[in-house]
Amino acid sequence: MSKTAVIYNSQTGFTERYAEWIAEEAHADCIELSDAKKRSLDGYDAIVFGGWAHAGSITKLAWFKENIARWQSKKLAVFCVGASPADNPEIEPALRKNFTDDERQRVRVFYCPGGFCYEKMSLKSKLMMKMFRKVLESNKNRTPSDELMIKMISSSYDISDRKYIEPIIAYLAE
Repeated sequence: MSKTAVIYNSQTGFTERYAEWIAEEAHADCIELSDAKKRSLDGYDAIVFGGWAHAGSITKLAWFKENIARWQSKKLAVFCVGASPADNPEIEPALRKNFTDDERQRVRVFYCPGGFCYEKMSLKSKLMMKMFRKVLESNKNRTPSDELMIKMISSSYDISDRKYIEPIIAYLAE
């Protein structure tokens, strides 16, 4: 059996929850990013990195990408946790923009819907979301997509589910 590290960066707990679920199912080590940066990952056959979606980017992804060349012999995966439902058509193009064509050849990328937890967000993130909502609400020609976004970011919610890790576990088992 291959040895796997699941490394994550979480702000409000959704990414941490997914990392723990993946680690549990894959019998992997679950490591917070700040700890992973201090360790050698040479002993792992697979590395899974999890970050949360922020303005179309995956948080702390730069650290993972800096190490891709060093991890040539390892199976690599990234999961991104966001507030959108899994069937949102904007997710795939947003995820693609985080990687070059060469990186996409080496790394399998997954999306896991999480939610919003205003109670655990930083003040800066709360203010940004409030400003974003006001901008959307001020638009006189709102689209149905805008209306849905306003509804989604107006309060905390949780749409995370273990079923979303199944493709990641299947990939690790290949």
